[in-house]
Amino acid sequence: MRKSSIRRTCAALAAVTSLALAATACGGTTKEDVKDEGGKAAAAGKADPNAETKKGLTVGFLPKQVNNPYFTVADKGGEKALKELGSSYKEVGTSSGTDTAGQVSYVNTLTQQQVDAMAVSAQDPGALCTALKQAMKNDIKIVTYDSDTNPDCRNAFISQASADDIGRTQVQQMAEQIGNKGEIAILSAAQTATNQNAWIEIMKDELKDPKYKDVKLVKVAYGDDDAQKSFQQTQGLLQEHPNLKGIISPTTVGIKAAAQYLSGSKYKGKVKLTGLGTPNDMRKYVKNGTVEAFELWDPAKLGELAARTAVALASGQITGKEGETFTAGAMGEYTIGKDGVINLGKPTVFTADNVDQFNF
Repeated sequence: MRKSSIRRTCAALAAVTSLALAATACGGTTKEDVKDEGGKAAAAGKADPNAETKKGLTVGFLPKQVNNPYFTVADKGGEKALKELGSSYKEVGTSSGTDTAGQVSYVNTLTQQQVDAMAVSAQDPGALCTALKQAMKNDIKIVTYDSDTNPDCRNAFISQASADDIGRTQVQQMAEQIGNKGEIAILSAAQTATNQNAWIEIMKDELKDPKYKDVKLVKVAYGDDDAQKSFQQTQGLLQEHPNLKGIISPTTVGIKAAAQYLSGSKYKGKVKLTGLGTPNDMRKYVKNGTVEAFELWDPAKLGELAARTAVALASGQITGKEGETFTAGAMGEYTIGKDGVINLGKPTVFTADNVDQFNF
């Protein structure tokens, strides 16, 4: 059958049967056609905090990298929350932390599958926007977590903690460990990672304080959240800057790889390392003297809050506007901030004194 004939058939079918069935037959189902009154109210920007929590929803999780232990923990938190809420969890994603085209493809797939909401950790702030906006037109609620996209491309962003807290505390930790004097470097993830770039800018701003006048940031390196590349970047930093006193790595893959290199080198205990890591990854490096302190939030709680926010949005209880509040189960009440940002809470600092108290 020719394409023109197919289009005429689809049009006829749409005229004589329900919109949902017609769209399915023609391979172009959109939830815009079948959303209920609650969806219309949310789309119109009206939140009903007393609306009943919907059950039977499907929330698709799209992490930056599916084989990253950090996102495994985070997404398990989301899965557990959805089960408690009577809804379904679906995870898709790429095995690379820099495959933006792959992420776009997965957003499109979840849209075609008509999920009710997506929780997305964006590899790039703008690359997903077209696909996410199309999903939103189909009445799919979009929550970003860990790494944001542009604010107009989603309903809400679950921030690990305030960017200000994360960026400044890592500089403060490093400065204390090196006695406020010496060269330092940053080992980041991908150059396009929204969260990493925001934290790095705040780190640079913190370093402008006169109390850090003897601390010099000599380089920002990128390991692309790849263990081998991060290991090599650590080695390269030390070769390029023989007087380096410390490395800040605000990425769980990067800090673990840097600790692995330092622990087997002559720099162990001499070049300080801090940043964002999981207790299970970093425990042995704290205990063997490679790392004094590092920080992180509980990624399982991050995933849980992303899931609960997605369900609250899909239920019409919130729309993502500043000032709206909702209760995230046992996690308590949260208030949506500017640009739809929801802060999980302050990060925890891990040292030899408390690292054994955590298991993630």
